Amino acid sequence: MLWSISCVFLVVLFLLSERTGAMSVKEEAMAVLKQFDIGDRFSYLRWLPKASVLIPLLEKNGRLYTLLTLRSKELRTSAGEVCFPGGKRDPSDRDDVDTALREAEEEIGLPHDEVQVVCTLFPVINKNGLLVTPVVGFIEESFCPCPNPAEVSAVFMVPLDFFISDKDHSSTYGGTGIVGPLHSFYFVEPESGNQYHIWGLTAVFAILVAVIALRKRPEFNISFNLTDPSSYFQKLLYKRISKL
Repeated sequence: MLWSISCVFLVVLFLLSERTGAMSVKEEAMAVLKQFDIGDRFSYLRWLPKASVLIPLLEKNGRLYTLLTLRSKELRTSAGEVCFPGGKRDPSDRDDVDTALREAEEEIGLPHDEVQVVCTLFPVINKNGLLVTPVVGFIEESFCPCPNPAEVSAVFMVPLDFFISDKDHSSTYGGTGIVGPLHSFYFVEPESGNQYHIWGLTAVFAILVAVIALRKRPEFNISFNLTDPSSYFQKLLYKRISKL
């Protein structure tokens, strides 16, 4: 029922925004994303080790962007990889949102009270067996990252529509534990000229948020249904659980 309501809402919102233009880009994105909030739907999976990532969105000159980090090469896991701020749940964390906000503050100096949390999206079990929940929130354009050098080597901003374009995208099939294509992007930061490789679960979360928030079909094939991503991610979750 939730997803059928979401589909109707998407159509209505699109028609209203086309006719009136009354909503800002940020307001439209927030309204749509909230319809896909899973809340505590998977809180019953208490036996699974948990982690959360924060997907920080911001509006700049009428365009949506997201922040990503390059993990330190000194870390024991995912060293030198591009990720959203995030990490494992601590015993003191109340929920997935708490984890995501705490980790973002520790990694890039983003105060939790400067994040306007919009929703939590469907969790995915990663290659290390962690149930990873993406938390989406808006931050101010003026935020200046202060990366923790022990964990983060760089913080950079990427236009959200980059993740629905095929220009710098590629995909492969047949990866271990992967259902559908393994997405990969190469992003060159205009200011520094640095190139970043965005792939795996980070790419999946970026694509998912871009598709929902921008209400646009990607220029490449994706595994989930645009109007009902729940069915794909639920199937993926239960398949991974059955193999644990």
